Amino acid sequence: MIKIMVVDDNDIVRRGLRTIIDAAEDLQVVADAGDGRSAIEAARRAKPDIALVDIRMPGMDGLTATRQLLDLEQPPHVIILTTFNTDEYVDEAIRSGAAGFLLKDSPADELLRALRAVYAGHAMLDPAVTRQVIDAIAEQAPRLSAQEKAQLESLTAREVDVLRLVGRGLSNADIGAELFMTEGTVKGYVSAILAKLAAENRVQAARMAYRAGLDNG
Repeated sequence: MIKIMVVDDNDIVRRGLRTIIDAAEDLQVVADAGDGRSAIEAARRAKPDIALVDIRMPGMDGLTATRQLLDLEQPPHVIILTTFNTDEYVDEAIRSGAAGFLLKDSPADELLRALRAVYAGHAMLDPAVTRQVIDAIAEQAPRLSAQEKAQLESLTAREVDVLRLVGRGLSNADIGAELFMTEGTVKGYVSAILAKLAAENRVQAARMAYRAGLDNG
């Protein structure tokens, strides 16, 4: 059972998230909090695997709470959950150590997928946010190094097709629909691509795709 903590100053939002999460057989909400400071104490007691943390809260905000949660003796993975998708918040969330960034209007199944992916050790960004992160570096993209070019050349033609769509910010499900593959098959390709590119997550792979001009092809 994956243990979840929900942190949001809106009681209705917390209840809604609890309902969605507790309905899944492998997920359970073990704590909730209405502000960052309370979240730190709740995390010490409940030791959640993942904390869903809102950015804008009274007192200690979500980004500050994220940094303090990650400093705990048994830190949870943190997914930032917010209505705001500006570059400033995305960048701050990533630099604060968050493993995921989802918009509050994301579908319930996308939220559950994110929780499971982060628990498995993967970074998770909302597809719309992924596209935004990639666009934000458009004017500053450095040239590919010789090593990066060699890594890209090691990809098969099908892996390049998948990487091109990762570079456009598409989810695995959307890539599967585009390339007539199952979502599981796409996941396998993405894992192979990350290994060959020495990328920690799909955002890093997407950035390389952008810099190589693949997402325009």
